[in-house]
Amino acid sequence: MQVNLRQIEVFRAIMVAGSISGAAKLLCVSQPAISRMISHTESRLGLKLFERIKGRLYPTPEARRLFVEVNAVHQGLQRVNDVANDLIEKNTGALQLVVSPSLGQTLIPTAIARFRKRFPKVRINIVTQTSTQLVQTLLTRQAELGVAMFSLDHPNIEQQSIYEDHLVAVLPQDHPLASRPALHVRDLENVDLIGYSADTPFGGLIQQLFATADVAMRLAVEVRLTHAACALVQAGVGVTIADEVAVLGQVWPGVVIRPLLPDITMDVNVLHARFEPLSGLAHEFLNTLTELDVQALRRVA
Repeated sequence: MQVNLRQIEVFRAIMVAGSISGAAKLLCVSQPAISRMISHTESRLGLKLFERIKGRLYPTPEARRLFVEVNAVHQGLQRVNDVANDLIEKNTGALQLVVSPSLGQTLIPTAIARFRKRFPKVRINIVTQTSTQLVQTLLTRQAELGVAMFSLDHPNIEQQSIYEDHLVAVLPQDHPLASRPALHVRDLENVDLIGYSADTPFGGLIQQLFATADVAMRLAVEVRLTHAACALVQAGVGVTIADEVAVLGQVWPGVVIRPLLPDITMDVNVLHARFEPLSGLAHEFLNTLTELDVQALRRVA
């Protein structure tokens, strides 16, 4: 016959306290209630668990053997309660993030630093991926939250815009255009440009920008990542265009950053699988991102 958790609890209390009265105090119930429960337990098990000898209660060998297993059950339940409390308090756990490469070096580190001040025991795993890879990572639950540039339309992906990003020009500080407070895309005609692959969303946006302004691009070097382009600017290879978030707070000796006209905006989006509920930790990190004062992080030289 099976016993329930309450019967296990009463049996363990008697074993720990050594008496019916002690068990009653331990569980805050009456002595008759303890006596009835242990009698019922013995009846269901078909085992004699305790013998009363000269007024004292002694566990039988069967009870001592059973107590070993009962203790293991008790410890397991305690671990369940501890884990539940940790989940409520968000004291432990892990958060899986997948982010666009440029965001993984600027916006995300700032958000993580603030998040870990509140939840220092939470482990965070970050993977940087392209847009297509990012969507697949979320759909296969390899990450719970994604942060990406541009909108990534997919029927099974939920997305929320958290910041409106802008384009900026990045150029050597000794470049003839560096003295201007802002640059127009027309100013970049006949200037050596560090551009981006046309098969990337950002590369396509830049090409469209020049085409709309009827300005020819003089492409010197083509890269896929903003930070590679900025490193080439620092080396004096040419000028590049970047999204402002990608260069937030970055220090590039010998490099200046200028607003670019016309003002082209892009959304920074948080994404997650549409039909998978977010964990408490994911909700907290999402709140951290949305509360982040991106304007305060600006370092436009």
